[in-house]
Amino acid sequence: MAATIYDVATRAGVSISTVSLALNAPERVRPETLERIMASVDELGFTPKAEAVIRARRGVGRIGVIAPFTSFPSASGRRLTGVFRGAISQNHEIVVFDQASAATSRLMSLPLTRRVDGLIIMSVPFGAEIEQRLVDQSIPTVVLEIRHEGFSNVIIDHFGGGRIAGDHLVSHGHHRVAYLGHRQEHEYRSPSRLKLEGCASVLPSAPIVRNITYSFEDAVKAGIDLLSEPDAPTAIFAHDDLLASGVLAAARQLGLDVPGDVAVIGFNDSEIAGPLGLTTVRQPFEESGETAVRLLLEQIGDPTTSRHDVKLGVTLVERDTT
Repeated sequence: MAATIYDVATRAGVSISTVSLALNAPERVRPETLERIMASVDELGFTPKAEAVIRARRGVGRIGVIAPFTSFPSASGRRLTGVFRGAISQNHEIVVFDQASAATSRLMSLPLTRRVDGLIIMSVPFGAEIEQRLVDQSIPTVVLEIRHEGFSNVIIDHFGGGRIAGDHLVSHGHHRVAYLGHRQEHEYRSPSRLKLEGCASVLPSAPIVRNITYSFEDAVKAGIDLLSEPDAPTAIFAHDDLLASGVLAAARQLGLDVPGDVAVIGFNDSEIAGPLGLTTVRQPFEESGETAVRLLLEQIGDPTTSRHDVKLGVTLVERDTT
């Protein structure tokens, strides 16, 4: 006999209402309890009744988008704009989940509840357990920025962008270069790490590396520390424009001329880059979102569609800071 919600509750040692909450509002369940419930779901092979799934869907085509909107509002928002552009004529509703509050828990339950036709996962690392659940439940999925085997991926050439930044600095005579990166919680080849690798591959000597939490204030502090050293770098390449703006503020506080005393280069070409006169590497945010939704809709329309990667290039935008 097929497993029931009662079986899941018994196996996990929780109430039926807690199992229901885990399936429908997982962000409201304690992480350790959610993990125990979902492990029981997997062990028992539990699937919600088809009619319950249909009621949840209400007959509306839905694409779920999971991204770090709170942590990186500018980047994620521009990608989401691309998703809306791609989906606007396809009669699909876009449901947005914020990585900071719900990504991991939602990734654990969404494949099972079938509340979406497919998923676009932006810039959110996830482990083998979630990856396997997405595959087992046959949920069409496209991953944007962080590559995962078994899915279609939209890849930004962060390594190439780092190399472009490094080449630009070397061409301007810089040999002591620092990289201001984003400190990561998980061990993987993150965009920040790829940018560092690309930059380091063309520099005459290894760059000075500082990884910090993602904030303007921490970037200012790191910039002051780097530029106050006896053998201070003559150029700083930052993970993105926000961190680069912190370096510019640090140089200003120390009375340094940019780019005379120190050159600064960012990444993204965000809305702050132009007003700051910041040299940066532009990445195709909106195009990446449009590409992701196109790949996803192809899978939704034909589940046999082969999975493949699409790599999008980046370009240098030279302004006043180099």
